[in-house]
Amino acid sequence: MRELQVPSGPGIPSGLVIPPDELVERFSRSPGPGGQSVNTTDSRVELVWDPATSAVLDEAQRARATAQARGPLTVVASEHRSQHRNRVAARERMAARIRELVAPPPRPRVPTKPTRGSKRRRLDAKSRRSDVKRLRGRVGPE
Repeated sequence: MRELQVPSGPGIPSGLVIPPDELVERFSRSPGPGGQSVNTTDSRVELVWDPATSAVLDEAQRARATAQARGPLTVVASEHRSQHRNRVAARERMAARIRELVAPPPRPRVPTKPTRGSKRRRLDAKSRRSDVKRLRGRVGPE
């Protein structure tokens, strides 16, 4: 088994490389697609990684990851017929999940007041709409 490459993103400026000794891969029979051989091959892949004991994360990343994960992170892939393709799919999902866990929370929205121009445009549109509706009424005797 080789290391897991996590591409750079928010909270991971230079990416991560998780060594193979931190990853646990288990194989089992897959309930997914396949012919008669689906019951005899161990094509289902379960990939497990524990962020609390990982040496590649710094303290801030570990705190964010353990707060959200609450234990070891497990990813299962069984959609392909071959074990190799399921291993690749599990690794891709694990990398995406790690990026989500390590990313810092989004900045809170700061509410702003509407500008004077936007208020004026809104009121102008309301008055135009009321004129259109008023002119749809019956024509008077005038």
